[in-house]
Amino acid sequence: MDVKKARGLIGLAGSIFGAVNAFSSLRAARGDKDKLALANAVAGIVVAITGAALAVRGLRKGGKA
Repeated sequence: MDVKKARGLIGLAGSIFGAVNAFSSLRAARGDKDKLALANAVAGIVVAITGAALAVRGLRKGGKA
């Protein structure tokens, strides 16, 4: 495995971890009825989705994001 593919896989793993964390924050914010924390969790989910899409695109293009 070359370095660019490894970097893409690490990026994908980081995005998955970020999504899990954001969903956990979303659940907590809903329970507390905290609108600011809810907005932050939604933004975190969007960031995780974007990061995962970029990582997948990089892996498909052979490491060229």
